[in-house]
Amino acid sequence: MSTFPYASRPWLSSYAEGVPHEIDEPSQTLSEMLAAAVTRYGAQTALEFFGATTTYRDLGAQVERAAEGLRRLGVRAGDRVALVLPNCPQHVVAFYAALRLGAIVIEHNPIYTPRELRHQFEDHGARFAIVWDKLVDTVAEFPSDLALEHIVSVDITAAFPLGKRVALRLPVAKARAARAQLTATPQSKRAVAWEKVLTHGTLSRKHRGPVLDDIALLQYTSGTTGNPKGAVLTHRNLRANAMQGRAWVPGLRDGEETFYGVLPLFHAYGLTLCLTFAMSIGAKLVLFPKYDLELVASAAKKSPPTFLPAVPPIYDQLARAGARGTIDLSTVRFAISGAMSLPVATVDRWEATTGGLLVEGYGMTESSPVALGNPIGPSRRPGTVGVPFPSTDIRVVDPENPSHDLPLGETGELLLRGPQVFQGYWNRPTDSAATLLDGGWLRTGDIASVSPDGFVTIVDRLKEIIITGGFNVAPSEVEDVLTSHPDIEGAAVVGLPKARGGEDVAAAIVVRDGVEIAPDAVRDYCKTRLADYKVPRRIVVVDDLPRSLIGKVQRREVRERLMA
Repeated sequence: MSTFPYASRPWLSSYAEGVPHEIDEPSQTLSEMLAAAVTRYGAQTALEFFGATTTYRDLGAQVERAAEGLRRLGVRAGDRVALVLPNCPQHVVAFYAALRLGAIVIEHNPIYTPRELRHQFEDHGARFAIVWDKLVDTVAEFPSDLALEHIVSVDITAAFPLGKRVALRLPVAKARAARAQLTATPQSKRAVAWEKVLTHGTLSRKHRGPVLDDIALLQYTSGTTGNPKGAVLTHRNLRANAMQGRAWVPGLRDGEETFYGVLPLFHAYGLTLCLTFAMSIGAKLVLFPKYDLELVASAAKKSPPTFLPAVPPIYDQLARAGARGTIDLSTVRFAISGAMSLPVATVDRWEATTGGLLVEGYGMTESSPVALGNPIGPSRRPGTVGVPFPSTDIRVVDPENPSHDLPLGETGELLLRGPQVFQGYWNRPTDSAATLLDGGWLRTGDIASVSPDGFVTIVDRLKEIIITGGFNVAPSEVEDVLTSHPDIEGAAVVGLPKARGGEDVAAAIVVRDGVEIAPDAVRDYCKTRLADYKVPRRIVVVDDLPRSLIGKVQRREVRERLMA
């Protein structure tokens, strides 16, 4: 197998000043990383939640108490502990407490349906679950054939400041509505309260913790091509990715940054940027149960953000609000976008409003998740996902023959390799073997090209490429054309099967309020910008597009709707 020209790492010349080509081997588990932060930054604020603050010293003490409580509940090294929580201080404590015992954390989306949650519980077989009190009854009603034995109920409002807790209890309609969104009293008697778990003192210092190659996390993939699979990530994987992130942004000031946790911690992107990376540098992490413009604007008055990881829809809304004077974003020094394509128009709007840089990165659950990023500096290149992180290699190969490398500039499947690459899928050896190749190369399933100086452009998902009339069509290319129309606010392009084989290009579009637009007019617009075979044969106007919690359009669901 030839690795020319990728072996020469042409991207290294584009690194920002001060970024190393390699990172050191991780020497700390995530538990040891947090303990070091507690020692170094003890009196500084670690967490802020609706104005209530927790110092690093207090966070460390809560983790040790929670670990002892979970140990008494029966949690042992290697056990799986499921977390079904929104962003809240208890989430951070539960995550590190389970890891301190050598247990394996499994993150879950708290807005999943009972069916979706049950599928994951069936797959991982956790005996312990730490659950938002609003969902305790849902989890408690899972059939007895599941391994689940112990449920811990978390009232996230217990972490609110006293004044806000009192306000939530007022006998008025607004308070009742807010309370119903945030908390509930479980009917099930199976659950033990989180507060009770914290009443048993602290874990013995002699208690053995995990080692670097122990599994830290089962992180379920988004499931764009089927049921989600649990990606196995070790302490070494996650710690390496946090170290790569730190190396990528040499301008960070340890112990002085304020990160905004608007991304869900149960998502790989939010978990690494906020739960591990932020904690590793002694940052203040301002948590939001979910992204809300008013909450973010209010928090920014007290604790102005300096580091804001997010996704394009959030950046776009914040930039528009900043332009109106609704929120001051001038303190944001670092803004790193991921999870979906970042429109150049959003970059321009953000930078004009804030005066800072907005750069795009790339990753996937299986790479902990960040693998590539645009340099934080003049060499960044909007429209690309940047270059490989330190200690990370890439190749572009023939999707039908991944041992065959394609020349720079040609389009093929992106492969990557580095210390952040996962160990395989939980209990799925066949899927693991198909995704992890010899030499540690991860098949990303993304179609990409690499410029002569190493910048990567993602064309589309390999499995979402539409084949029509013998030609390949990248949905994202057609979507970009559609959304460039002044009356179209959103678009999702999919392939619909034809009776005689192959697919037709179909589009679901969202138009601006008060606008009516004929499908033929949209097709005429596309014909001046796309080859004929790429022009959607079917165009449907919809009220909205199905999105994940982080705002990513779910093309599979769009396809199902159009076929119904």
